[in-house]
Amino acid sequence: MPDTPKETVLKVLRGHAKRADHIPNFSGMGSITLQGIQSLGYRFNEIHVDGQKMAAAAASTYRLYGVESAVVPFDMGVVAESLGATVKYYDKADLGQIIYPTMTRKIIDRAAIRAPEGMSESDAKTFIMKETERQITEYQFQKPADIAKTGRIPIVLEALRILRRELGNEVAIGSMDLEVLLKLAAKKPDMVNRHLQFMVDYLDDVINLYVEAGADFITVREMGATSSILSPRMFKSLVLPNLQTLFGRIKSVPTVLHICGDTNPIIELMAQSGASALSIDQMNRLPESRAKVPNAVLLGNYKAFGDFCEGTPEQVDALIKQSIDEGADGVWPGCDIWPVVPDENMKAMMAAMKKYGVKA
Repeated sequence: MPDTPKETVLKVLRGHAKRADHIPNFSGMGSITLQGIQSLGYRFNEIHVDGQKMAAAAASTYRLYGVESAVVPFDMGVVAESLGATVKYYDKADLGQIIYPTMTRKIIDRAAIRAPEGMSESDAKTFIMKETERQITEYQFQKPADIAKTGRIPIVLEALRILRRELGNEVAIGSMDLEVLLKLAAKKPDMVNRHLQFMVDYLDDVINLYVEAGADFITVREMGATSSILSPRMFKSLVLPNLQTLFGRIKSVPTVLHICGDTNPIIELMAQSGASALSIDQMNRLPESRAKVPNAVLLGNYKAFGDFCEGTPEQVDALIKQSIDEGADGVWPGCDIWPVVPDENMKAMMAAMKKYGVKA
């Protein structure tokens, strides 16, 4: 009997890619399409605030095209919102308009800080910068009394339960979470580490809820740790220990670590994080990473915009072939798939998987 998509994905994530009968095409990041959303009669803004619509939108990419996962949520504001940030959902957007939810008020909001009257423009900027740093330094995160009832987390949990019920035997159900890295790492590493340690504890609680609701794997997106922002030394001393703690606590499902940008300078450190697999950006040089971490599970790394969204089916075919030829254990986008990707390009991707990804 051939493997189901779920069986293949979980074999790869658990380090048994050689046992799978094909290379899977899946994602642990945003992978919804406008085609799928419109086939359900939904507006884009609706799928972020309704559990049933969120689940249906996530499932549509598998049902329409065969992508071997269903992932929720779709935006990056769920955890921040549950801790007090304000998110806008653009409920008046046009039917075919793609506007992701955005944070209109951060937990520490620089835009809300006012300098005393009479200051020069230069002094006012300095005051606001220092006041922002002071508030971040002194801020004490507090866990909500009941995380499962906070912000949109109940909506994500409902979506995961629906996906588990409707697709649980067919495809892997994924969820993503974000670790927060504040931009004061060089100035005040002890303070940043204190906030990161809180986030490790908090994300551990959130992830446990996601797993209980039906997630088969978890993707942690460490958005601020790319080598273009942090040096490998800073990553090793500040970020890596917290990632190791977080991944060390997640025992029941496979995990994926995604870091944006060129991660070749830190790929060996990423492999020490304890994640089951590493998701790499399109800026990463996959053959170089494979040489550095030959035993790691590497997922990647076709560019999820550019040629994929705007090119021809032939160009999409070449992108997928390149990922497979360069040694990806699973074909996976370097970032979120932009939802306006044409129907014919999604179909070309899956046709390419049948040509190049099936093992003899």
